[in-house]
Amino acid sequence: MTIMAYGIHERDYFFVAEIYKQGIESGNATFETEVPSWSNWDQSHLSHSRILAKEEGTVLGWAALSPVSGRCVYGGVAEVSVYINNEARGKGIGSVLLGKLVEESEKNGIWTLQAGIFPENLGSLRIHEKCGFRFVGVREKLGRMNGIWRDVCLLERRSQIAGKE
Repeated sequence: MTIMAYGIHERDYFFVAEIYKQGIESGNATFETEVPSWSNWDQSHLSHSRILAKEEGTVLGWAALSPVSGRCVYGGVAEVSVYINNEARGKGIGSVLLGKLVEESEKNGIWTLQAGIFPENLGSLRIHEKCGFRFVGVREKLGRMNGIWRDVCLLERRSQIAGKE
C-alpha cells in the first residue's frame, strides 16, 4: 500500500467521491446526503494534509482536514475526515491514513484535531483512540438524519509538537 500525502486534486476526486458516497450510504459516516462537487469539496477542506491510500493504482481510502472556524484564533484547529473503500475495510488502512494525517497536520501548524463520530461507528472510534484522540463527550441529538435524531461523539487530539510556541 502506498500512502500519498501530496494532496488530493481534481484528477483524484472521482475516487474520493466514490468512497465518500459509500460512507454516505452506510448511514454512519456523515450527516451529508449527497457527494459535493469538486469545487465545493476543495473549498471546504484545507489545501494541505490531503492524503490518499493506494494499492496497485486502486484508491483504498482518503483523509483530509476541514477548518472548524474562519476566525483566526482557531487557525490551528481542524476537523478530521477519514473514509475507506468498503472493499478495503478492516485491513488497517484507516489507522495508517489517520496516523499520516496527524503527522501532516503537525507539519502544517495544526495544534488540535477534532472528530465527530456517530456512536454506532465503533471502528472509527477505535481508530481515533488508537491514534491518540481522547473522548470528550457525546453531543446529544446534534442533527436529524432521515427524521431521526442522531448523537455524535466528540473526540480530539492535542499535538505535542505544533502550537507549543
